[in-house]
Amino acid sequence: MRSKVTKAIFPVAGMGTRFLPATKSVPKEIMTLVDRPLVQYAIDEARAAGIKEFIFVTSRGKGALEDYFDNAPQLEQELRKKGKTELLDILKSTNMDSGEIAYMRQHKPLGLGHAVWCARRLIGNEPFAVILPDDVIAAEKPCLEQMVEAFEETQGNIVAAMEVPDDKASSYGVLDIKEDMGALVSTKGMVEKPAPGTAPSNLAVIGRYILSPTVLKMLNKKKPGAGGEIQLTDAIADARDEGEEVYGFRFRGQRFDCGSKAGFLQATVSFALARDDLRDDLRNFLYDTLNADRAAQ
Repeated sequence: MRSKVTKAIFPVAGMGTRFLPATKSVPKEIMTLVDRPLVQYAIDEARAAGIKEFIFVTSRGKGALEDYFDNAPQLEQELRKKGKTELLDILKSTNMDSGEIAYMRQHKPLGLGHAVWCARRLIGNEPFAVILPDDVIAAEKPCLEQMVEAFEETQGNIVAAMEVPDDKASSYGVLDIKEDMGALVSTKGMVEKPAPGTAPSNLAVIGRYILSPTVLKMLNKKKPGAGGEIQLTDAIADARDEGEEVYGFRFRGQRFDCGSKAGFLQATVSFALARDDLRDDLRNFLYDTLNADRAAQ
């Protein structure tokens, strides 16, 4: 019987120090990309892939994130009273039904692998997805939906992957390729943040995963890896060593690293230009700004 992926873990315990001072009081995950929080893009992508249970691994100071998914009766009442049905529909689309969402605390910042391990009891013995909201992916068909379709064929561990320049590989988990089959790549292993010049390929893992319960068993060893943290890529590699298949998946779409200021700004411009209601004004502004910058030089 083929397994279905219906649960997803969202590791959102990070402090967002690269966005200080904003993140002193605002969780990074609810910073807005155009007019939607980063986490909403992740939730929408998960829903499109058939996810039914949403597990957030949080930390102290993330109360605003939890409130975001709650009902807002007073706001809904005001919108209804003023006949703003379009805004009311948008607001309702952010609500999560009771029992659909769960929150776990990661008390110490011990790495992505540790954050995923914190949710182990809610996963049980099922395959599951991991989505990093920092990685926003613009795609005609959402990235995780593409991966779920691939998982239905392979029933193996799958990590989203993209080619990166050689001098950037040391910032990622990198795949050691066994066979390149196009969209899917079978692997011999994975290396987390290889030293410059030692990466086994330029195919880097980014923030989408479909994993087996075996990966949780590997994480249970709490084996420190790069940076002294418990690395998710190490646990996936260990599952591969135990005989499980691990595939890289070249998704169709454009990834934005919204954990960095430059990536966040690039995503904002790209998503705004894709909007009919924003495109013309923004394009004219960018055109005038670039021309003024060239003239000043």
